[in-house]
Amino acid sequence: MWDTLKITHEGTNDVKRSRINTLIHEYELFRMNQNESIQDMQKRFTYIINHLASLGKVFPNEDFINKVLRCLSRE
Repeated sequence: MWDTLKITHEGTNDVKRSRINTLIHEYELFRMNQNESIQDMQKRFTYIINHLASLGKVFPNEDFINKVLRCLSRE
């Protein structure tokens, strides 16, 4: 029963791996959009890293800090 619930929620290993790869790609290409507020950017970033963490992919906090600082616009 537990395995069925787990597969229903997370998907098969192939689906999970595909979701992780998609989210990592989004993380790597993450940039602040033009005319986007910092709050909206933070929401998008938090969405990505929370979903990665729920799938078992965790990055050090230092990586997150550096990523966000590099993504901010000059404005």
